[in-house]
Amino acid sequence: MTVKVSVVIPVYNAEPYLPRCISSLVNQTLKDCEFIFVNDGSSDGSKAIIERFGCCDKRIRVISQANGGVSSARNTGIRHARGEYVGFVDVDDYVAFDMFYNLYKAAVEEDCDIVASNFQVRQDGALIMAKYPFPTNKKLTRGYIREHVLPYMLRSDDFNTACTKLYRRELLESRGIFFPEGVKLGEDGIFNMAFLSVAESMRYLSYAGYHYCEVEGSATRNAAKSDYYQRVLEVYQAEPPSVYIEVMAPHDISRLKSIKLISNVLDNIHIYLNESSLPLGSRLRYVKGMVAHQAVRESLPYYWEEKKNVLGSYHKLLLFLLRRRSLLGIYVLTGYSRYRNRNSGGKRNENHDVCS
Repeated sequence: MTVKVSVVIPVYNAEPYLPRCISSLVNQTLKDCEFIFVNDGSSDGSKAIIERFGCCDKRIRVISQANGGVSSARNTGIRHARGEYVGFVDVDDYVAFDMFYNLYKAAVEEDCDIVASNFQVRQDGALIMAKYPFPTNKKLTRGYIREHVLPYMLRSDDFNTACTKLYRRELLESRGIFFPEGVKLGEDGIFNMAFLSVAESMRYLSYAGYHYCEVEGSATRNAAKSDYYQRVLEVYQAEPPSVYIEVMAPHDISRLKSIKLISNVLDNIHIYLNESSLPLGSRLRYVKGMVAHQAVRESLPYYWEEKKNVLGSYHKLLLFLLRRRSLLGIYVLTGYSRYRNRNSGGKRNENHDVCS
């Protein structure tokens, strides 16, 4: 069988989620796939579950290694992939049956290096559809990627996730592009920046086949064990790939990085104030430290100037409280927002990334 798409799935102690994830993969309408499950040192029955499904479907491959983290497992999968394109799925999520058919079809129709799509997630009681501000269903050139996509990634985390994209394997191999290991958060963004820096073409589909499922202890919610703001600072202070120096002025690079910093701070405020496993005092002290940090104070004017004409009343008030360093006001306002979202039960569209 000629493998059209290799799907890499890192697995670590994922017994409860594996049957749903595997079923969504083996029932893909694109049959010429291989599913590479990298058992990353699991101590539960995950490997046995994968092997049981593999007895009925020879497209399932299991590779076991000592625990090295998500990036290490994905890199192992890349090295073993045989498909024209490589995609990624997190084991606690699932995909629509036509997802890889749609992405692969779009890739070969325009001979693209990368194809991206949307995703869905239920968060705080609301169904979020993540969308991006790029032209849909057409081939985007290297010039467009440099002028629009790469700057967008510098100013926002929205487009970071690797789980809604297909990558040309030949380009991954020839340029030696892998996920950074030893990074707690943001590895997807680093990987995508590296790939898009060398990609000649891209296609963005107005389609959402990936279903992100928040679970207890997920990377984006496990605030009790992670210092998210420290990682945000590391990203803010790090030098971007060299291609950025070629296409942007230093002032613009600094401005876009400042906008991303404040966006992450706003996300972290909601995550920490909603983290019930931490004592309230600890949560408030953490938020107070973020709000008072010099980098945040210096970046706030850039964010306000960029967003002031598009922000709703809630975010304008939150920024006002952030500028005033009003911890009590921030706590009351975000609490009201959580209450409203839980009781709305509605749907909303956002440019918001939850896969790191």
